[in-house]
Amino acid sequence: MIVQLFPTCLVNEFHPAAGMSVARVLERLGCTVVLPEGLTCCGQPAFNAGFHDEARQVARHILGVLARTDGPIVIPSGSCSDMLVHQYIELFRDDASASAAARAVAVRCREFSQFVAERGGIHAAITRPARVAYHPSCHLMRGLGVRRQPLEIISAIAGATSVPFDEQEECCGFGGLFSIKNPEISASMMDRKLTAIDACGADRLVSCDLGCLLHLEGGLRRRGSAIKVQHLAELVDEALE
Repeated sequence: MIVQLFPTCLVNEFHPAAGMSVARVLERLGCTVVLPEGLTCCGQPAFNAGFHDEARQVARHILGVLARTDGPIVIPSGSCSDMLVHQYIELFRDDASASAAARAVAVRCREFSQFVAERGGIHAAITRPARVAYHPSCHLMRGLGVRRQPLEIISAIAGATSVPFDEQEECCGFGGLFSIKNPEISASMMDRKLTAIDACGADRLVSCDLGCLLHLEGGLRRRGSAIKVQHLAELVDEALE
C-alpha cells in the first residue's frame, strides 16, 4: 500500500523525529511511505484566527497537491487531521468544485492512530517497563471522535502500562492561538493537567498531537520533572526496534 504522509508544520519545524517514527512504523505495517512535494501548512492558524480567505488560499494549494496523489493520507496530528477532514469542507461550502475536491481528500485522510488501528494494530515490546499517561488531544477526541485507538495501541505494547489520571480528557490549555491570546488561563489549565499527571506515577507522557506535547513538556521541564514526553508514533517506533 502506498501511503501519503502529511507531516504537519510542528513535526517539520520542531520535532522531525516524530515524523521519522511515523514513517518507520508505517513501513513496518507494509506501507510504502511517500512525502508529497509541495506541501505547506494546512492553513489552520489562519482559519482559527478568522482569516478565512487566507485559509482558503492555503487549502486550495494543499488540495491541489494531494489530489495528484493516491492512497491513504496519514497525518500525525488530530488537529491537522480535523482541519483537512472537516474544516476544508466548511471553508468551501459555497464553492461546489472546491467542496468536491475537499470531500475527495477528506475520505482519504487518517490520523496516525486511526490508520494503525485499521491496519490491525501492532504487537511489540518495550525494553524497559513504562507507565504511560496518555493525553487525548481535543481535536482528536472531540473533532474526529478518536478515543479507543491510541489506548489500544499502548495496551498492545508489552511492558507498557496505560496509567489513568484525574480529568484525563480535559483540555491541556494549548489550543493553538488560545495559549497566545489567553496565556494566564492556558497556563492554569496546563498546571492542573500536569498536577494530575505527576500524581498518577507515570514516567512517560504520550499524545498524538505535538502542539499539546510541546505545551505540556515545557511545563514539565519548568517543574523539574523527569517524565519522558513522546508522540505516540515514537513510543511505537521504540517498541518495534
